Amino acid sequence: MRKDSRLSRMLHILIHMDHMEEAATSDHIATILNTNPVVVRRTMGCLREHNYVTSLKGHGGGWRLNVALEDITLLDIHNALGESSVFTIGLGDEHTECLIEEAVNRELASALEAAEALLLKRFGDISLAMLAKDFNT
Repeated sequence: MRKDSRLSRMLHILIHMDHMEEAATSDHIATILNTNPVVVRRTMGCLREHNYVTSLKGHGGGWRLNVALEDITLLDIHNALGESSVFTIGLGDEHTECLIEEAVNRELASALEAAEALLLKRFGDISLAMLAKDFNT
């Protein structure tokens, strides 16, 4: 199963954008991330909807950071990207009437929910400025 790397990739780009004097074009960001500019525009659009970035059209246009890194947490960006599950572990659904599968799914779901809550709380404690501190000294 493919992992969702949007959070990591957007954190990476937002920190780069904080160091850029000019707007970052979708083409430039796509080159950094080794992806397609359409993917960049779609993903950055999620961040624009939450006012973390602004898009400028025309000559000299591109993406600009709208919020200071100190004011953005990992949780903010995770939520802006659509709150996808942080885990790829799934529950079985082949034997829906099996009491064993039901018990296994109940315990796995409980453990995954507790782990995800702990991870998301930690995401809320980490600002992008904290991630960037090694690059700003």
